[in-house]
Amino acid sequence: MASFHLPLLLLLFIYPFSSKANLRKINSLLKSSLISQSPISSHTHLHDTLPKVFFEVTKPIKLPKTKPCKHLVLQHDFGYTYQKPPVLVEYNPPSYCTSQHFSKIVLEWIATCKGRQFDRIFGVWLGGVELLRGCTAEPTMAGTVWSVKKDITRYSSLLVKNEMQTLAVNLGNVVDSTYTGVYHVNITIYFYPAEDNSNSNHVHNVDHSEFTDGSKADLIIPISRNLPLNNGLWFEIDNESNKKSKEFKIPQNVYRAVLEVYVSFHEKDEFWYGNLPKEYSDVNNLADIPGNGPFREVVVYLDGEVVGAIWPFTVIYTGGIDPLLWRPITGIGSFDLPSYHIEITPFLGTMLDGKEHKISFSVTNALNVWYIDGNLHLWLDHKSMKTEGELLKHESMPLAVSLESGSQGLGKKFSTKAHRSISSSGWVKSSWGNITTHFNQNFYYSNSMLMENNGNSEIIDQVIHFNDIVYVKMPSSHAQSTKSFKKFLLYLNTNSLNQGYRTSLAIVNITLGFKERKYQGAAPGSAISSLKNLQKGQQAMVIKNNLITGLTGNTRQAYEFSDADFCYSRIVGSSFHNILYDKLGTIGFPCSDIAEKSQTWMLQIKLYFNMNRFVSKRANYGFVAWWFANRILNSYAVTVLAILVCN
Repeated sequence: MASFHLPLLLLLFIYPFSSKANLRKINSLLKSSLISQSPISSHTHLHDTLPKVFFEVTKPIKLPKTKPCKHLVLQHDFGYTYQKPPVLVEYNPPSYCTSQHFSKIVLEWIATCKGRQFDRIFGVWLGGVELLRGCTAEPTMAGTVWSVKKDITRYSSLLVKNEMQTLAVNLGNVVDSTYTGVYHVNITIYFYPAEDNSNSNHVHNVDHSEFTDGSKADLIIPISRNLPLNNGLWFEIDNESNKKSKEFKIPQNVYRAVLEVYVSFHEKDEFWYGNLPKEYSDVNNLADIPGNGPFREVVVYLDGEVVGAIWPFTVIYTGGIDPLLWRPITGIGSFDLPSYHIEITPFLGTMLDGKEHKISFSVTNALNVWYIDGNLHLWLDHKSMKTEGELLKHESMPLAVSLESGSQGLGKKFSTKAHRSISSSGWVKSSWGNITTHFNQNFYYSNSMLMENNGNSEIIDQVIHFNDIVYVKMPSSHAQSTKSFKKFLLYLNTNSLNQGYRTSLAIVNITLGFKERKYQGAAPGSAISSLKNLQKGQQAMVIKNNLITGLTGNTRQAYEFSDADFCYSRIVGSSFHNILYDKLGTIGFPCSDIAEKSQTWMLQIKLYFNMNRFVSKRANYGFVAWWFANRILNSYAVTVLAILVCN
């Protein structure tokens, strides 16, 4: 149970906000302005005549040299589909491929839309197992095109199953006289034959590779809702006491189990990281402002016992906060939302009894609405009819949350911190001997929220540390480990200034970061992979009579990935649909060369982001001062790019 420490909260009760929280105020203002904007506008940069290609920055998928089999599984136009059943089609694996043994399987989602439309969440399921969740691009009057390519090799056992299955796609859309955009969607799956089929049918002995990210499960059980439905197959959680469950039964020869969880947040909790503390909202009768504070946690239960948690990355959808910032570079994770993995192998001893068991989900402090479901990945011992196991130890430390609040100058400041740890250990006896697994999760969270200018200025600074460690002791070998250290960053500064004469100035500065380092192997530091994905958006606009009459801003992103044999980097910037620069790191460069350049670049980009924070905090000096300072920062960014090119 979360506990709250409120030493200074009462000092704020006599200074209630007279306007709703600025984060939602600006988002509502900008959305209504974009919807009201006339197709024939003096702002030609908002209404180009050709369709625009929107994209999410990510690393390319490493593909084999073989020619893939192309399998079109869906072609559909999503018009008015809100609160209607998902589109269902029969799925069979392609029988016309020259080989039925595949080393890589890729799902491609391609969609187009034209007109006026909000962002919409969508999901793709096969046999109840979720393959992809994403957010649609918000279209322009001339049209928008976007695509997602996702490596779905992990679902191979499901995709090549020689039986008819149901593919379900949900995209709840509204089409009327205002919202005119219809989403035209194609889904294609590419099957890449293995380059060497000599051992394709060989049943190998279990080894440490079965406990790595690239391992493919023999069976995947859906932990989602059953059809028929008038919505997606995800569970809907609309408050903190709401717990959603699914019963299941596993084969009796399982030796490893991992639960993959998909999470997305909407409506009152779309901007959960900016929600005011419940105590403050209650005392000041702020019923129209989402509350329950800025902390959220997805809790996963097995037969009522907490087995893991997810502290989610703050995905900002294409219509989130300031929609113009995400054109054409969309927010991190918005087209292809991340999924999260929980090792439940230590609990196999309780599940290998041939009986029904139950996985449940809840969300701490939840408001309406969270969409959550899971895929239970299972590895089978093909040399045994039955495995057995035992849970050795399980500890789920209570969630600890603290809230401090007080005044900072003329503003109100809330500081929220949280931490939790969960660990479990167990063994499974297989045909190869005993396999002992230890799983640990450690979390740390901090959120600082400063409200000024009668609630019209808001600064949010949030950091989430999300760490997983899996230790495995195989028969007759030393222990191996897989470690993942994730850091999610969010900095948001919004200002809404009334200029009189039905005119307002909206200023937004945002930094979004997803960082992860993975370690695999027996020795510390072996087989390291690293991901650094940073995004910076800044914008100022003048809105008069619900129309945008003045606009300046840009979005920049820096992506860097490296592992033992693969390096990729991309630096891209845009302003109002136009790409300012786009620099790709060359695949095949020695990783040490990339890393050396990246260290210099990361220091420069960090300085750039910090300078942006300094400038954004001075936005109240007026639009002209902000504009000139922004020009200086743009010049600095160009210098950083020039240094990279010269190096």
